[in-house]
Amino acid sequence: MSRRRLLGAAGAAAAVTAASACAGEVPKPQDVRRGQVIGQTTDVPVGTGTVFNNSKLVVTQPEEGVYKAFGASCTHGGCTVQEVDEEAIGCLCHGSRFDIVTGEPLVGPATEPLEPFTVTVDGTDIVLDD
Repeated sequence: MSRRRLLGAAGAAAAVTAASACAGEVPKPQDVRRGQVIGQTTDVPVGTGTVFNNSKLVVTQPEEGVYKAFGASCTHGGCTVQEVDEEAIGCLCHGSRFDIVTGEPLVGPATEPLEPFTVTVDGTDIVLDD
């Protein structure tokens, strides 16, 4: 096979691969964790929360026994939020902060809330709902 023909075949294969990647929606990291344990209640202190990097989720416990879950991708630039304290979920990339109860932005530059998810507590297991 000539070099020109080989390069043409490689280019065609790349175009087919790119087209097929655009044909379907890429699943969110959380989609593969639905119905599974994402963490333990003992990891989520009352009045604050924890980032579960393996699930790309942040789970908060604003009051005893109440658990809230949000996507851990900052809605400003897509960085993973890194900290949770008594006041907010924080993204260290650009300083956005989000409410631990609603996921609404408290401090910009983010203007959109974190994506909400629902979780169920089973014993000490926190399970991401289907």
